[in-house]
Amino acid sequence: MTTKNSLIGAASTCNSTTWNTIAVRRAKKHVFRLQIRIAKAMRERKIGKVKALQRILTHSFYAKFLAIKQVTSNDGKRTPGVDGEIWSTNLQKIRAIDFLKRRGYKPLPLRRIYISKKQNKDKKRPLSIPVMKDRAMQALWLLALYPIAEELADPNAYGFRSKRSTQDAIEQCFINLGRRGAAKFVLEGDIKSCFDQISHDWLLKNVPMDKVILQKFLTAQFMEKGSLYPTTSGIPQGGIISPCLTLITLSGLESKIKSESYRARRREKIHFVGYADDFVITAADKEMLNKKIIPIVKEFLMERGLELSKEKTKITHIEEGFDFLGFNIRKYNGKLLTKPSKGNVKSFLNEIKETIKSNIPLETDKLIYLLNKKIIGWCNYYKNGVSSKTFSHVDSRIFKLLYSWAIHRHPNKGKYWITKKYFTTHGLDNWSFYAKVQDKHGNNKPAYLKNASSTKIKRHVKIRADANPFDLRFKEYFVLLKKRRYTESATSLLGDV
Repeated sequence: MTTKNSLIGAASTCNSTTWNTIAVRRAKKHVFRLQIRIAKAMRERKIGKVKALQRILTHSFYAKFLAIKQVTSNDGKRTPGVDGEIWSTNLQKIRAIDFLKRRGYKPLPLRRIYISKKQNKDKKRPLSIPVMKDRAMQALWLLALYPIAEELADPNAYGFRSKRSTQDAIEQCFINLGRRGAAKFVLEGDIKSCFDQISHDWLLKNVPMDKVILQKFLTAQFMEKGSLYPTTSGIPQGGIISPCLTLITLSGLESKIKSESYRARRREKIHFVGYADDFVITAADKEMLNKKIIPIVKEFLMERGLELSKEKTKITHIEEGFDFLGFNIRKYNGKLLTKPSKGNVKSFLNEIKETIKSNIPLETDKLIYLLNKKIIGWCNYYKNGVSSKTFSHVDSRIFKLLYSWAIHRHPNKGKYWITKKYFTTHGLDNWSFYAKVQDKHGNNKPAYLKNASSTKIKRHVKIRADANPFDLRFKEYFVLLKKRRYTESATSLLGDV
């Protein structure tokens, strides 16, 4: 077990200022050049060269530096594993580089905890937390494996990929289903316990990386209530490399279900859109999905130790609509609309209600800050859909919740006094919830609650299906895409002022 004493004893020539002197930009450029070469070798199916380049990258000082930087700057940086350690000082970080070695590497047990599922708070899902050294080793090998995952990934798979988002997946659904003669039936697919059931044998046979290291990642024991348990299948939820392994596992499904003949593809109208372990497949008729597509999907998943969820997998007519990634996608009189799903709206309003209800004594400006973070994040997620009516409905519900909050806060005051204290005219809104706060110069400045309906609706520009960040042919494309996304983001923020 790695201890604080062993960390301090290693690399005695390092000092606490060394970490800050490493050129981050140079490190990223060095690693990215190697990643481009790995992707090219994989594209040319030169597996021997892929392994050689992976070895160079995983032994690189700069790659180890970036791996440690990632695990010490992400959201879980203060969450320890079974050894109770975190790397918080520069001295610990720089000395940790010496521990990222293949020879003699043995992962410690994972700390098992359970967290509530978003859809059902009563159900729990397991989360396995590695120690810092194991996280860094996974991050290091992720740098070597991710370019391969991008090469192998389906063109219309959008989950676990750095340049893609749920909005890209929803826009692809619109492209597939929005036309007048588009497919009428949709298979809503969900994989049962995807992370927990992936076959180790399949991964060891098909994932192009060091098999010894991969097996150690996969078979690390987990500790729960002081007892050790073996891991015989699946990949740990909470591992940094786990999403990448899942992406590789599910790659190839799109090409498997599509016909080779161009004419057959046009006639069958089979299209695939995937995001992590959720996917939708369109087809011209229901029988085709039942007799052709579902058997292919089942066979594909069975090879990998997976199966479809019977409860969540179903076939839907596009005029009935279906929910995907928090959106409801449905045709109304031949026109396809993507709206926030009712379940997601209800969940969001319940979250707002709980925040308001649990903060009755809180200062008004701090409550506004808490609510604005939630409202802005939720609205930005849905601003690319047909969301105007939903945003107005959300504003109305939040207003009623805040008015009840104010009455409960001041039970001995009249409604006129409450209205004057908490609501004012701001722009076109005569009932804007606000608070007076002092700036650093001591001047009073109003802080306003964000109105969901003030969010500008804007169509999302989807990433190209074949775009690969590790292919130099798309270098210029990603530069332009980044500029465009930055401009859209800046415009959106300015519109909220």
